[in-house]
Amino acid sequence: TNSSQTGTPSFLLGGFAARESNQMWSAIPLCSTYLLALLGNCTILSIIKVDQSLHAPMYLLLAMLAVADLGLYTSTLPSMLMMLWLQAREVSFGICLAQMFFIHTFTDIESAVILAMAFDRYVAICHPLRYCSILTNSVTIKICVAIIMRTILVQFPLPVLLTQLCFTRASKLSHPYCLHPDIIKHTNSDTRINSAYGVFVLLSTLGLDLLFVLLSYVLILKTILNIATWRERLKALNTCISHICAVLLFFIPMICLSMLHRFGKHVPPEVYTFIANLHFLAPPILNPIVYSVKTKVIRRRILRMFCQSGV
Repeated sequence: TNSSQTGTPSFLLGGFAARESNQMWSAIPLCSTYLLALLGNCTILSIIKVDQSLHAPMYLLLAMLAVADLGLYTSTLPSMLMMLWLQAREVSFGICLAQMFFIHTFTDIESAVILAMAFDRYVAICHPLRYCSILTNSVTIKICVAIIMRTILVQFPLPVLLTQLCFTRASKLSHPYCLHPDIIKHTNSDTRINSAYGVFVLLSTLGLDLLFVLLSYVLILKTILNIATWRERLKALNTCISHICAVLLFFIPMICLSMLHRFGKHVPPEVYTFIANLHFLAPPILNPIVYSVKTKVIRRRILRMFCQSGV
């Protein structure tokens, strides 16, 4: 029996074209990119685990970023594959809430880790002599625990509040996965509390993190400009390049998506889908590549692995 007839809440996933014959082929590049993200992030995690010299704050945060990337991609993938392979668009209310919780949780963790990495670069460049005393391994572990605790505390009420709303029929979502702003559009109940709390979570996590990341880089840039020679300036800036790429990859699509939802009333649905997929799927693939290329120690270790395996 259809959920819209029984009154059992469910949602119809959107975001992909309705041409069923072409959808199965679309799953091939999706699976390929997931395997690429899995290979890249697991390689970085294994290198950091094996090499004792990489058990340092910068690399511990990089390991947490890799875990967040894998968690984010793994959270979005099942419903996308369900649509493309099985042509199954309907997802139950409970599963949708669980997916929403994990997507938003790993997004917030990644945002907070990017902020922690910006703080790491700030201390390394602006206070190099005090770096080892300020950012010890124990302090870094405490930062990681605080990130997880903050995320769980702010994200846990979201699905709980949604269970108080009435969803009487199967409604079509804008994306092939469940997101909080998308879900609350399809209720007959008063959404003021849910909307207000959703905005609070967004501003207190992603918004605040972005503000402090920008502040960190203003201070870093000020310090770099005060360094005597161009060579020293370039060397200091080069240590930040990989992290700047991670910041841009994560925050720019998020800002664009927020602006479109607010002001882009006549924008085609395909644009929303493209930017949302870019926000959730691009960082897990590109972050390992950027850090492998720009971080000399990791690059050398990867090359050594290939040489030992005879490649």
